[in-house]
Amino acid sequence: MENAKIVRLYNLKETIAGEYLAAFTYPWEALEGISGFIRRLGPTLDQERFEQRGEDIWVAKSAKIAPTAALNGPLIIDEEAEIRHCAFIRGSVIVGKGTVVGNSTELKNVILFNTVQVPHYNYVGDSILGYKSHMGAGSITSNVKSDKTLVVVKDCYDTKEEIETGLKKFGAMLGDEVEVGCNSVLNPGTVIGRNTNIYPLSRVRGVVPANSIFKDKDAVVGKI
Repeated sequence: MENAKIVRLYNLKETIAGEYLAAFTYPWEALEGISGFIRRLGPTLDQERFEQRGEDIWVAKSAKIAPTAALNGPLIIDEEAEIRHCAFIRGSVIVGKGTVVGNSTELKNVILFNTVQVPHYNYVGDSILGYKSHMGAGSITSNVKSDKTLVVVKDCYDTKEEIETGLKKFGAMLGDEVEVGCNSVLNPGTVIGRNTNIYPLSRVRGVVPANSIFKDKDAVVGKI
């Protein structure tokens, strides 16, 4: 399933986790090891640029952290990132350079590449968001199926190919420069290709090709 591969979705130079992700074919294969990677990387970070704030938490000195934000490790917050009022970081999280985590946004077991924006009332769990991707206000990743069965990735718009992930918890994989409209729900196992736009109020499932506009499940059109 070519459209779902890491090499098709991400510029690995735009994350502190680039070398880690390069070891995998599909991005969801990296989810289970995020905590361990952070614990290994954190102690090696430049102490002139990063400070340790409690157990397994490393924060760049140039990052802006609201006093009301909740930070739980393992966690790395890279340079010039902004964590706003009442953000809730539950742990196993990498926040990229210049990334914005907004008011009342909740993060759990995620990698946010550089310059990602999850700025207003977002839930992002068991997911990877590529460089310059943006989730509109109220949009969320749903990371567990209602019947609690394991997540399967389906290429709904091409060959009907399926990949069994073996994961119970799997949110969404957003390629670089993806735009997700307000109040959209990305169902478990969603993969969105680079430079794709999702209409507001959408319910998205499966693999959406790069350079597309998702209007609804029956109307996915290529960009000109």
